[in-house]
Amino acid sequence: MSTRLLALLTFLLALGACPLLLGIVNRTKALAAGRNGPPLLQKYYDLRKLLGKGVVYSHTATWLVRACPVVVLAGSLAAAAMTPFGRGGAVFSFQGDFLVWAGAFTMARLFMVLAALDVGSSFEGMGGSREVWYAALAEPALFLSMAALAAIARDYSLTGFFLSLTPEVTSRHLMALLFAASALFFVSLAENSRIPVDDPTTHLELTMIHEVMILDHSGPDLALIEYASMLKIWVMGALVVGAAVPVNIGSWWLDGACFLVGMGVFAVLLGAVESGMARLRLTRVPQFLVGALVLAAMSVVMMARNFA
Repeated sequence: MSTRLLALLTFLLALGACPLLLGIVNRTKALAAGRNGPPLLQKYYDLRKLLGKGVVYSHTATWLVRACPVVVLAGSLAAAAMTPFGRGGAVFSFQGDFLVWAGAFTMARLFMVLAALDVGSSFEGMGGSREVWYAALAEPALFLSMAALAAIARDYSLTGFFLSLTPEVTSRHLMALLFAASALFFVSLAENSRIPVDDPTTHLELTMIHEVMILDHSGPDLALIEYASMLKIWVMGALVVGAAVPVNIGSWWLDGACFLVGMGVFAVLLGAVESGMARLRLTRVPQFLVGALVLAAMSVVMMARNFA
């Protein structure tokens, strides 16, 4: 199978399977709590229900609120198209694409915050302020992790980061990879508004971050935003799995199977973290993100010592 076709198939798989990833997370949390929990396909049902409803707009809202769901989804799709899922590579790959990848998510976040401010609610403005503050703390750890992966791969594209991780390269830089993967996992918790940074199921006014910004969206608009969030979790999970489980067997279907198992383990780990930890106080979240930055910095330092 050609590399281009395999990249396209893995991209389509990500589009179809990302709601299932959250289904695994929710089932893990339910089992940890001794409940039956929702079915694995519940997120698909929720999206279908939202798509069948009408849309209500605030009388103070402008075009920003209407454009927000489309821009957020476009940002997630663009980032997914530049992310290698398994060993198939990405649909679009070029040197320095990780900067455009991060910019796509930044654009989505910008429109999300602007739409929250546009409705004139101080409550949503509070959530937008927290979102921007935590993103500013998480992005240094993200870029340092990318720098470590670039140093390991001697390449500057996301596809090059992971396709170059042969068994020999992995064994030589194992600790740096583990530090980078740990930092990426912490960043994924913050970027996707998961516990311990945020609780995606809460509706307590003083603790909401991501959920408060989408309170004025409904129907198909809310479905687009929710789906974009699911796709973002899949994309971030693919980076964590690519760094933590750099399997390069040589057979596309065996490598693909290992990647899917890794994504399942990533979902179970998310569920375990959310079941075993409470949400941090808002004043403690910066300390959590500084911890991710330290892990990423240690990965960079280890690579710098190898080159010295």
